[in-house]
Amino acid sequence: MDKVLFLADEEATIKCAAHLSQCVKSNAIIFLQGTLGAGKTTFSRGFLRGLGYNGPVKSPSYTLVEPYEFPDFTVYHFDFYRLNSPKELEFIGIQDYLNPHAISLIEWPEKGEGFLPKPDLCCYLASHEGGRQLRIETHSEKGNTILQRFQDEKSI
Repeated sequence: MDKVLFLADEEATIKCAAHLSQCVKSNAIIFLQGTLGAGKTTFSRGFLRGLGYNGPVKSPSYTLVEPYEFPDFTVYHFDFYRLNSPKELEFIGIQDYLNPHAISLIEWPEKGEGFLPKPDLCCYLASHEGGRQLRIETHSEKGNTILQRFQDEKSI
């Protein structure tokens, strides 16, 4: 199951990600894929805004992970761009982050191949006709449920 959307600008990307965040009702693993500058961190900012977080959201490319605490769960925003080896994820205790009380947004997941579980959703962002194209693919039953909610609720 997948969905393709055109996002005209940064505001549309933030609005779409905020809408998606409202469709995730429990823990989930979401891969964010695309080239440098494709909008992965902007998408993460929108996702967090949709959950009510209004502080700064920066790319965790040097820290590898930024946690965002909510009353009932934590969102972990990962950026693996600077990983030299997937084994580095073992050293940061990646399995401790991927828990039943967490939503994980993972930029550059291919750099963690072999140490990451299968995602629930993959969000592919690419430049397209002056804006961005977003393709959302599901990879689990939970992902199917999230995407179904996304499509059923008000359109973006």
